Amino acid sequence: MSNYESKLKSEDIDYFFKAILSLENIEECYRFFEDVATINEIKALVQRLQVAAMLKGKKTYTEIANETGASTATISRVNRCLNYGSDGYNIVLERLGLIEK
Repeated sequence: MSNYESKLKSEDIDYFFKAILSLENIEECYRFFEDVATINEIKALVQRLQVAAMLKGKKTYTEIANETGASTATISRVNRCLNYGSDGYNIVLERLGLIEK
């Protein structure tokens, strides 16, 4: 990676991200996230990732809203992140094999 510097950077957030990186499998992810977040918070994150993948797949806002239940505001926000954000969605989608580099 480059020498990216987040606006969120702090020791507390580093600690949280290190906790996530320490998880070794899907079951551990379920266990941790069920404890640390509400079901609705997890579902909101999942929805955003689905929206990002669908936007990269050239789906329309209407198709995405119908398939995911995401609001147009959420779809627009994810689209803005894809185009002008920190490249986080693109990194993950590429590693999952959903888009090419």
